[in-house]
Amino acid sequence: MTPVTETPAETTPRIRDHKWGFGAFLLVFGVYILTAVVIGTIARMYGLNKTDSVAVILVGTMVPTALTTLLALLVTKLRGNGPKIDLRWSYTRADVKAGFKFGLLGLVSTTIAGTVWTKVVGEEAAKSSIGQLVNDLSMPVAAAITLFIYVWLIGPVFEEIIYRGLLWGALERLNMGRWVVFGLTTVIFAISHLEPLRTSLLLVVGIPIGLARLYTGRLGASIVAHQINNFVPALAILLTTLGVMQP
Repeated sequence: MTPVTETPAETTPRIRDHKWGFGAFLLVFGVYILTAVVIGTIARMYGLNKTDSVAVILVGTMVPTALTTLLALLVTKLRGNGPKIDLRWSYTRADVKAGFKFGLLGLVSTTIAGTVWTKVVGEEAAKSSIGQLVNDLSMPVAAAITLFIYVWLIGPVFEEIIYRGLLWGALERLNMGRWVVFGLTTVIFAISHLEPLRTSLLLVVGIPIGLARLYTGRLGASIVAHQINNFVPALAILLTTLGVMQP
């Protein structure tokens, strides 16, 4: 019997027949920036400090990405065929299996890269923006768990819809090769976090996640890979905000 070997699901990009393109991603990212600025402005107007206000941290972390994700989904409904077709949305057993494999790969590579990066730039500079926000901040249990669940499970869904969904589809529509799409989405994913010092580390984070999308041709695998990769930092944030672990 000939052994069955796994191969990438898409050797060439599928023809995209939706009417939205790269402009849709720019619109979505622009709304993300605008929403974050508006929330920050309102917080300052009422004298709220994002470094010590639990509400500002939760709203500022979750709302901009949630709104832009809803906008991305709306774009596919109004200008395309809906998220299932346009974004290659799926969540099958095969997606979970592939996502778990790539997620573990990402967890190992990110841990190694993070350790090296911390030694190079110092522990404080190596922290993510959300890690810096919750540094020395004690949260109520409900708020800490909410942030943990968001960083671990919900945030990755939002980000994958935007980057490995909307952006990926926009670049494929330009008839770029699959490896070019993978490379560009990985770079844009890292840069758009707006953490210049951590961009190189975010590239390491994004590579296994992007490979999950590239290998399977579906969004579900990259979502699972992203969730696996986010578990350890999400757990660290939870333990820090509960005062169990020192930042």
